[in-house]
Amino acid sequence: MESQLGIGLLATEDSTTLSYWLNWRVFICALWVFPSMIVSIPVIWKYESCVQQERSSRLNDDDAWKPCLKEIHPIWLMSFRIVALCLLLAAVSFDIALHGLELFHYYTQWTLTLVTIYFGFGSVISINGCIKHHKTSSGSNDRLVLGEEQGLSVHLIHGGNVNDTQRITVECKQGKNVVPGYASSWIYSFQVLFQMTAGAVMITDLVYWSVMFPFLTIRDYELNFLTVISHSLNGILLLGDTALNSLKFPWFRISYFILLTGAYVVFEWSTHACTNLWWPYPFLDLSVSYAPLWYLLVLCLHFPCYGIFAVLVKTKEYLLSRWFPESYEPLRYHLSSVLHITS
Repeated sequence: MESQLGIGLLATEDSTTLSYWLNWRVFICALWVFPSMIVSIPVIWKYESCVQQERSSRLNDDDAWKPCLKEIHPIWLMSFRIVALCLLLAAVSFDIALHGLELFHYYTQWTLTLVTIYFGFGSVISINGCIKHHKTSSGSNDRLVLGEEQGLSVHLIHGGNVNDTQRITVECKQGKNVVPGYASSWIYSFQVLFQMTAGAVMITDLVYWSVMFPFLTIRDYELNFLTVISHSLNGILLLGDTALNSLKFPWFRISYFILLTGAYVVFEWSTHACTNLWWPYPFLDLSVSYAPLWYLLVLCLHFPCYGIFAVLVKTKEYLLSRWFPESYEPLRYHLSSVLHITS
């Protein structure tokens, strides 16, 4: 893959000496890394609490396993996730078998492993969801939660004019559990993993194909099949899952993405402080004078990379809500702010 592993990188200074770490470049790079990680923690603390308290922002229990269109059976999303998991497990296994655990010096491998965990987690959730769906398939197809012997009148607005407003009245029969409850901590963890993975995939593939591949001076470089797979399969599969799923994509969770990258940098710094190794990426090498600029650039790249994926999700939501207003499931996110309960 990337080192002899694939990318043979140029030799650098001995990273185990004090002179390597006690200089202005390391200090400035640390200013980019640690404060961003520290700021991310209170942002997560504040907004995660708000998301779970605000009804309109809450995640529902079935959001992690039901597709975004009502006509698509949950088994299709489950099947996609299982196939994706098998492909990713094969890619990760071949990589480790060929190159060993040294691969985990690369952010690419962190990302690929994270995507594999996401699809593994998603497969388990989807299987459980399909079992629930099968048990309730004889009941109503509606996803609104109603109490026994109650009626619910809902004004569902999915457009800007009167013609786009529909009134839906659902009568709940005794003993029928029509609506899923709010999401458990496991479902929230899955959504966090989805968003963190999305940002990591975008920055990994973008940096590799736009910076590493065409521009960096690389010795004994060989573009092999596994390298291409590691920098493309993850994005393709995640985009496919995004097209099918019903998960939200709030902006504040970029904090998890920043923490992930920060953890990777701390891991590399700690490893190189103890052992004189090659740097997996030239721009991580703190001995070069422009290292602070590289670190700042990578930090700034987190925002457009995360933003690109957020725009893709918003575009999907907008188009499907316009093209399939009757079957686009996430429209129910707006119900709590417009519904009127009648007895």
